[in-house]
Amino acid sequence: MRLDGKRAVVTGAGSGFGAGIARRFSAEGARVVVCDIDGAAAQAVAADIGGIARTTDVSDAASVAALAEATLGDLGRIDILVNNAGITHLPGPLEEIAEDAFDRIFAVNCKSVYLTARAFVPAMKAAGAGAILNIASTAGVSPRPRLNWYNASKGWMITATRAMAVELAPAGVRVNALNPVAGETPLLPSFMGGDTPELRARFLATIPLGRFSTPQDIAAAAVFLCSDEASMITGVALEVDGGRCI
Repeated sequence: MRLDGKRAVVTGAGSGFGAGIARRFSAEGARVVVCDIDGAAAQAVAADIGGIARTTDVSDAASVAALAEATLGDLGRIDILVNNAGITHLPGPLEEIAEDAFDRIFAVNCKSVYLTARAFVPAMKAAGAGAILNIASTAGVSPRPRLNWYNASKGWMITATRAMAVELAPAGVRVNALNPVAGETPLLPSFMGGDTPELRARFLATIPLGRFSTPQDIAAAAVFLCSDEASMITGVALEVDGGRCI
């Protein structure tokens, strides 16, 4: 019960890493607001864990503002914000990625962090406490060819995490990031450009521990960084990658 009594918002929590984080947070005692652009998926996870479902487009200012207003109205405060929602583009030469794909990636992966900070940080500052966790990627540390603009968005997220940590530390708000390696989530086929035994073997060959990450792996690290056990940790981008970035 390391998050007992905490109130948490997790974006992109209808599936994959976000769903794993939401489930683990609930098991550790947190009240979780499950956010996803897919409202039915958010509702399914929330119903399973006794949480609150919110249909949210994290790239849209009005949608994020509505989320913050409803959350603070329902729960009174927010202790933990997890910026997990993210997308990628299909593998391809960097100069051939469509402009609308580029814009969507930076809206969901980067602008969302700005929008949620604008919506939730004032309440955290007022409380003098809070933990923000950004789900970045090993792609922001050790980029994979043909995923250039996704790589760049995750590098932005890591830098934003450190900048936020420095600025918000005097207010008692900690900001950290996780860098997962490719995992068993709905995004995996997009990273690989398909899903075949050959593509999986090629990806796995770059991970020393020899397996993809799982939502449970990421959730375990997320619980630690968002708990009071990590009260002296801020500005960290922790790799959960089976050794890929070594």
